[in-house]
Order: sequence, then structure tokens, then C-alpha cells
Amino acid sequence: MDPKIRVLVAKPGLDGHDRGAKVIARALRDAGMEVIYTGLRQTPEMIVNAALQEDVQVIGLSILSGAHNAIVPRVMAMLREKEMDDVVVVVGGTVPDDDAARLKELGVAAVFQPGAALDEIVAFVKSAVRAAV
Repeated sequence: MDPKIRVLVAKPGLDGHDRGAKVIARALRDAGMEVIYTGLRQTPEMIVNAALQEDVQVIGLSILSGAHNAIVPRVMAMLREKEMDDVVVVVGGTVPDDDAARLKELGVAAVFQPGAALDEIVAFVKSAVRAAV
């Protein structure tokens, strides 16, 4: 039996809306993954430290506030600093296409915008973890 995929789901920044993050967390858990949800108003430092402590393979960032261009680069830089290059990072939320392309250039594996199908997200996470191994 394969070990469970460990995913950290985080809500960085000041956005207080976490319904989408909770829906994603539940879908990943229902798909057999172990999910750690950090809660609201997480800093990049808190997210990366939690990912390190929990030894996760995936970080899912849910950002609706428009702060993705400030938060995600900091998370990616901190992951590199801590030599956590094998952690798959996905972003969900209201991210314009041009910004999504820029985030992918920074190393984000995928950006899921509002309306993305849960089964698509689950399948992507599974395939990304398999590819990273």
C-alpha cells in the first residue's frame, strides 16, 4: 500500500474567507490524502515552517485577496532557502491568467481558478506527487 500523500492547505494573508479551502481539504481527504489545514491569516513563514514540521509533499495556497503576487513568491523563496524543492505548490483562488503564468514561472505547479472541478484538483495533486518522487 502506498503511503498517504500529505498536503498542507493554507489561507495566507488577511482574507477571511476559507470555505473554498475547506472544500478542497475535504475533497483531498476523501481521496485518501492526509490533510493539514493551517487556518486563516497565515504568513509565508508560518506556512513553510508548518510544511517542514509536518513533512508534507504538497502545499495548497488558497488566496482570494489578490495578494498572490506578494505571498506566493515569498513562499517559493522560503522553500528554496530551506531546500524543500521537492514540495509541490498549488494555488487556488482569484488569480488572473497573466499572474498565473508568472506564478508558474516561479515554480508553482498549478493554479486553480474559481470553478475548477474537485476531481481535476485531486487528480493533479496525485499525478504531481508521483512525478516528484
